[in-house]
Amino acid sequence: RLTEKFVLLLVFSAFITLCFGAIFFLPDSSKLLSGVLFHSSPALPPAADRKPGPGARAEDAEEGRIWHREEGAPADPVLTLQDNLARIRENHERALREAKETLQKLPEEIQRDILLDKEKVAQDQDQQRDREQFGGLPNVDFQPPIGVENREPADATVSEKRAKIKEMMKHAWNNYKRYAWGLNELKPISKEGHSSSLFGNIKGATIVDALDTLFIMGMKDEFQEAKSWIEKNLDFNVNAEISVFEVNIRFVGGLLSAYYLSGEEIFRKKAVELGVKLLPAFHTPSGIPWALLNMKSGIGRNWPWASGGSSILAEFGTLHLEFMHLSHLSGNPIFAEKVMNIRKVLNKLEKPEGLYPNYLNPSSGQWGQHHVSVGGLGDSFYEYLLKAWLMSDKTDLEAKKMYFDAVQAIETHLIRKSSGGLTYIAEWKGGLLEHKMGHLTCFAGGMFALGADGAPEALTQHYLELGAEIARTCHESYNRTFMKLGPEAFRFDGGVEAIATRQNEKYYILRPEVIETYMYMWRLTHDPKYRKWAWEAVEALESHCKVNGGYSGLRDVYFIHENYDDVQQSFFLAETLKYLYLIFSDDDLLPLEHWIFNTEAHLLPILRADKKKVEEK
Repeated sequence: RLTEKFVLLLVFSAFITLCFGAIFFLPDSSKLLSGVLFHSSPALPPAADRKPGPGARAEDAEEGRIWHREEGAPADPVLTLQDNLARIRENHERALREAKETLQKLPEEIQRDILLDKEKVAQDQDQQRDREQFGGLPNVDFQPPIGVENREPADATVSEKRAKIKEMMKHAWNNYKRYAWGLNELKPISKEGHSSSLFGNIKGATIVDALDTLFIMGMKDEFQEAKSWIEKNLDFNVNAEISVFEVNIRFVGGLLSAYYLSGEEIFRKKAVELGVKLLPAFHTPSGIPWALLNMKSGIGRNWPWASGGSSILAEFGTLHLEFMHLSHLSGNPIFAEKVMNIRKVLNKLEKPEGLYPNYLNPSSGQWGQHHVSVGGLGDSFYEYLLKAWLMSDKTDLEAKKMYFDAVQAIETHLIRKSSGGLTYIAEWKGGLLEHKMGHLTCFAGGMFALGADGAPEALTQHYLELGAEIARTCHESYNRTFMKLGPEAFRFDGGVEAIATRQNEKYYILRPEVIETYMYMWRLTHDPKYRKWAWEAVEALESHCKVNGGYSGLRDVYFIHENYDDVQQSFFLAETLKYLYLIFSDDDLLPLEHWIFNTEAHLLPILRADKKKVEEK
């Protein structure tokens, strides 16, 4: 069977053959062809305006010479006819070559090429439509931020500890500035830049990630340096593949937070610009976005290892907060529509035992393999359900219901207690439990406590206690290591509790999740043990992770000698140091009733219901 592409090639070839016939057999054919077919084409600019660049083909350069003519000079009919004949012959040969190459392909290859061409055309149309929707940003009545006055704590000891954490921030920032300025991250041992493939060719991850931490710590000069770099150098027009999730939580989140704190228009402009760049990731049959996106072509794909080309729950489920604020600041509902559609897809699906598997196929809109985790691959999806409800001024009742239904299923099927009395959250694989808990899962203690106030059926105290139990377990994972810093994952089997038993789980990369839970538990209970545990972490970081060139992760927290991984992660400045600083600050610095932290600890204000009604009118 002839494919669409082959038919088009045959038609084009037949047209060229007819042209040859016209030249040789029609009367006065040279005038017909040269006067009608060629000289009446005003769309082609003169050669002076279309110089062949370094990648131009030889035939393009020749074409330029043919069409170049001094303005007003008379045309030579013989030369013109020869030029036109040469051009027709060349195009005919090119069409025949392409047809021959096509015929040599297998039918399925031809079909695949046609489908790819169709997909590319559709994506181009979608991107054009997205661009047309953004003529310019509307004027926004900037609201001065609430709770950013940075008073010294009344307790001198607490104030001294907070000053120490600010000193840590200065050490991390100054060394990044000295050795890796403008690059994504710092290698503090090698004293050079480090760049993860997660960001493609986008630069400055540490600068954007650190913005709000610099602001709330009162590091004004450093904040202005960062702003100046962003104005001059932050560029999203790169031909590279990025992680939609990572770029969203770090770059979009960091820029939004900086805008809401400072009111500087450059941050709003850059955040919306980047948001538009991420929209093609949603061009899938289900609207569930791709994990990876080429920023120039707009072509997306998923991680090759992810359950048959599936998208990942924690990645597509961790866009909601930022995208709702992008719509709020741009005046365009498209961002909110994209993330609300994700909810619509999820609500149509049957959940195994009420749980959300980590994999969802964006083409079929169906679950991949049934692996459930509140740690890696799943974690921040649950966090964003709760925070979507809180950020909406508790009007998003759908998010609230989804969150508490999910927590109930987690408590029934995943939460267990060890023989030593430690509460932990296991992983669920097709109905079988793996008694392992990741460092990433330790954020859940803070999540349970933060959601306690809205819990159904008078379960407020229960969820506060559950948060405290998770905090204790995660503290034990730190306390049972030589370095007093927690491993990437720890287990509750084979006679061990809260200890990493596999070498590839013993590393620590400056992660914030345990300290994040301490921060929420301190704010909600004011139990002094959380400040005590946080200070233990500060001392461990200073003893084992601080080096001359910054702060480095560790390869084995159980080993007596430091073995550095030589990376100062951007989230160390965005999250770990910020949460520590807030633990030793008064509660009126960024009060929880006015601010939501995204999963990278970037600050987003609660969208007040009364203000939204005014906007709608």
